[in-house]
Amino acid sequence: MYEERLTEFSRDRLDGRAIPDDLRALLVAQWDGRTDFARLLRLDFFEAGEVHPLLDTSYLSDEELADPEMQAVNAAAASMAAYVKLVAKGGKGWVGYWFHPAEPTDRAWRLIELDTEFSFWNPVGRTLAEGSAAEQASYQDEPDERIAFARLAAELAALGLPLGTQDYDALDDSAYAVDPERLMEELTGAEREKRGLR
Repeated sequence: MYEERLTEFSRDRLDGRAIPDDLRALLVAQWDGRTDFARLLRLDFFEAGEVHPLLDTSYLSDEELADPEMQAVNAAAASMAAYVKLVAKGGKGWVGYWFHPAEPTDRAWRLIELDTEFSFWNPVGRTLAEGSAAEQASYQDEPDERIAFARLAAELAALGLPLGTQDYDALDDSAYAVDPERLMEELTGAEREKRGLR
């Protein structure tokens, strides 16, 4: 029913990669106008034509855009956008996948969050649904995030979106092969050097 729209989303947000099952279910739910998943996971998926946050300079003044320091940061951010494939507003700002070529390819896509201060975060979990549920578990009325996560996982399963685990402690929390924060610093340093900035 939404194959063309899913293909467009994949092309625009994931460089044409196959959409994972959980992301597909969440997208279709949003497009169907269902609010149950959005209520639980606090995700709002990008629509066609929305600019990638790392490429969006519309909030900057002409003076800021002309500033060499800002140009260096913007150029580095544009380079990072090749690896940071954001698919939704949520979490600390935006969420998606980390596709640096040094990451192992024999496992699920790595999750990534970008906050509104343009800092990168490594969410736990192997899928977007797991990572988002883990994030939301810390915002529930239940003070024990393990219990809150298990409840969210049960609710998601009842809605037809089972997670790989209901055990918070079993969520993947491995480190990136290439740290996005460090790479952003290196790219910004290289761009500053190109512009003769020290």
